[in-house]
Amino acid sequence: MDSMPASVGLELSPCRSIHTFGMRFALDLIWLDRAGQVVRVDEAVAPRRLRTCLRARSVIEVRGGSAERFTVALTQPG
Repeated sequence: MDSMPASVGLELSPCRSIHTFGMRFALDLIWLDRAGQVVRVDEAVAPRRLRTCLRARSVIEVRGGSAERFTVALTQPG
């Protein structure tokens, strides 16, 4: 993939590990627990990297630099 719009995220579930092999741009990773609460955010994960979060049950991949927009939306009540 060459690019990803800043308004788009890809949720992978169930998921505790991801890799960025084959990516051509950095990703922000938003790790969620079973209840959908944010447990960790990894920002600007470069291509050809591996990340794991054992507390997570899913991850949302977004374009590097976009995580704040998504975490604000995920943590707002309602």
